[in-house]
Amino acid sequence: MSSLRSAKPWLRSYFKENYIPQVCEALLCGLLVTCPEDPLGYLEEKLKVIMETGLESLLWDMCIDPSMKPKIQRLSETYLEQLFGLDDQLMTPELMVKACTFYTGRLKKTHFRTWRDIAIPHASEDDSIVEKMEKAIKYKNFKLQRLVFHYWHSHVEKQQQQRKDTLLWIQKMFHIQRLIIILRKWRDNASHMTKKREDDLLLKHELQLRIWKNKLKLKVSEEEKPISPQQSLSHITVEGETHPCDISRLPPRAILQIFLYLTLRDIVMCGRVSRSWLSMTQSGSLWNAIDFSTVRNVIADKHIVSTLQRWRLNVLRLNFRGCHLRMKTLRSVSHCRNLQELNISDCPTLTDESMRHISEGCPGVLYLNLSNTAITNRTMRLLPRHFHNLQNLSLAYCKKFTDKGLQYLNLGNGCHKLIYLDLSGCTQISVQGFRNIATSCTGIMHLTINDMPTLTDNCIKALVEKCLRLTSVVFTGAPHISDCAFKALSTCNLRKIRFEGNKRITDACFKFIDKHYPNINHIYMVDCKGITDGSLKSLSPLKQLTVLNLANCIRIGDVGLRQFLDGPVSSKIRELNLSNCIHLGDASIVKLSEWCSNLTYLNLRNCEHLSDLGIEHIISICSLVSLDVFGTGISNEGLMTLSRHKKLKELSLSECYKITDEGIQAFCKGSLNLEHLDISYCFQLSDQIIKALAIYCIRLTSLSIAGCPQITDSAMEMLSAKCCYLHILDISGCILLTDLERGCKQLRILKMRYCRNISMEAAIRMSSKVRRQEYSPDDPPHWFGYDFEGKPLTQQHNITTLKGKVELTTKEAMHGSEEGAV
Repeated sequence: MSSLRSAKPWLRSYFKENYIPQVCEALLCGLLVTCPEDPLGYLEEKLKVIMETGLESLLWDMCIDPSMKPKIQRLSETYLEQLFGLDDQLMTPELMVKACTFYTGRLKKTHFRTWRDIAIPHASEDDSIVEKMEKAIKYKNFKLQRLVFHYWHSHVEKQQQQRKDTLLWIQKMFHIQRLIIILRKWRDNASHMTKKREDDLLLKHELQLRIWKNKLKLKVSEEEKPISPQQSLSHITVEGETHPCDISRLPPRAILQIFLYLTLRDIVMCGRVSRSWLSMTQSGSLWNAIDFSTVRNVIADKHIVSTLQRWRLNVLRLNFRGCHLRMKTLRSVSHCRNLQELNISDCPTLTDESMRHISEGCPGVLYLNLSNTAITNRTMRLLPRHFHNLQNLSLAYCKKFTDKGLQYLNLGNGCHKLIYLDLSGCTQISVQGFRNIATSCTGIMHLTINDMPTLTDNCIKALVEKCLRLTSVVFTGAPHISDCAFKALSTCNLRKIRFEGNKRITDACFKFIDKHYPNINHIYMVDCKGITDGSLKSLSPLKQLTVLNLANCIRIGDVGLRQFLDGPVSSKIRELNLSNCIHLGDASIVKLSEWCSNLTYLNLRNCEHLSDLGIEHIISICSLVSLDVFGTGISNEGLMTLSRHKKLKELSLSECYKITDEGIQAFCKGSLNLEHLDISYCFQLSDQIIKALAIYCIRLTSLSIAGCPQITDSAMEMLSAKCCYLHILDISGCILLTDLERGCKQLRILKMRYCRNISMEAAIRMSSKVRRQEYSPDDPPHWFGYDFEGKPLTQQHNITTLKGKVELTTKEAMHGSEEGAV
């Protein structure tokens, strides 16, 4: 075999190309492992298998039976390459001898060195041990030094931190002491300035009171004794009196702004002062809006006609509310071609014929108020024919038109621009009438239907079939409306809902509000007994709600209010009325003060569980302007706490029996911006509160001291002398008051019921100076709690419901008078 190493290259190439070594290797391995009885037959059979399989896939164990194959794999590709001499790098005997000689020599050298190291010891072993010991000692000392240094470093850092903390504590104490000193000085200075301000206010109060008394005496002396021609009023001076300025010297724009605040009567009286004043009242802008309702009892029809004829081109707004006018006077309105707003409500002489003249002459009317008049279907026929641009229409309490009249609204161009419609008290309208409204006025956005007991859910369904633009509905005095009406209104994008006195409305309606009215911002549900805490929970997700009035909903408690405040509505709510919700207490008020940061109006009337603790949290609502705590348990401490709220302008403390003069005085000292105060039916109050109001609250515009029997004439003198902006005054039940010599200059509404010491002559004299007056010389009723001498009754006849009704009537009268004055 070794002879092939010296064979020719073509022979060696032949062996490699035909896999001769691999075939031999496979056959020999199969023979050696299998040991067949017929070797030649075995070789012949395996050669056939190799030929069928192919030489490329040939393996060394291919001819071995699978069950007999060895588990140890071969180390090289083939052994026969060495046998046949095909391996060029095959080890030769000469190389093997050299390898064995090198290995043997290497092994001897290694064993000799090992023997030498063991047999011959080192001479310097002791020096090595000493050197190692020195290194070990040095290393140990280094470890000890590092440990000691670590402890020392920690101690130094701790000492430095203690020094820093001590220094910071000293600096903090220094700043605290410095702030204490500054605060003490500021407090002393503030106390000094407050005392100085109070002394100045007292001095000013005494001075103004003395001037007022001197003027009053001067006026009385002038009435008793006429002044001689040689004597002039200019020589009569009073200490502190200033000379009046000449208004005619002001710029025309300033004069116009001043006269715009005057009523028609005041403008006419100003025109009689002098020629210059007359020229100032002749500006056309002053006659754009004429309100004849304020002078309906004193002005003659001829003056109305002459005024309209003179300013017919300038007049844009006319108000004839409650005026008894002749046909000729009403016809003169037709000359005002530019008229846009016309209010002829409560005019008993208004007829269809006069409306025909007005409609033909004033086609540009946008606002028309015909409430409580005798118009019929004839007038309803005129509206769509002439008032093509009509947007606001009020037919409240007009009983003589029918459903057919509402059908006329679709004639001609129709009233398709109508936005606001008031049908209050029109009980003659049926379901068909509402269908006619829906057909004729599809663009209605604001609907008001008050005092209509015949209003049902079917009427609302008939209306909303075509009036899909409704955004505001007012249904007070409609007891037959139920939750079905809310379901019908779900097709509209309502933003204002106003209901009152309805027992069929339940919590289910608020579920409709939550799901279908996401943009609602005004909810008025007064005296709805079916509303519970669940309703407030349904309202909590609303994000646009700003006004919520749930007065007289007595089933609402702290749980419902807390759930209401948990939602996003708490950050948006601005007005909240929860009067007569008797289950509310301080717990819900605490949360109210934490979440309602934009609240401006809060009414907690007759919430008996409200105490000074709740008041202490209310003052944290910085945006609060108006607060009503009528009939609550607030005391002087609560009033002193409330005086820290500097922005409060309106406060009602009626029937708060725990407050006294000291509490009111402390409150007035901190409430210089107070404009409205109601302290009625507080028997324990005296003249001291009026003195405090006259000194500190000179911006007061409305005051109610009804049912305060200890108020005397001296208090009224101080009030008249100082509170020159007072517009509304209620002194009903103040039995010690006598004839008022001189009232406040700007007083508009005066109530003097149950004042037996005020004569009829004085009442008549005051009626000429105010717009509205209520007077009766009768004794106080039993529910006032005292007799005609101011002594408490032995048997208390405090009828709470009756008193509530009287108070409600009083407030409605106030609002009604203010609306009439506008």
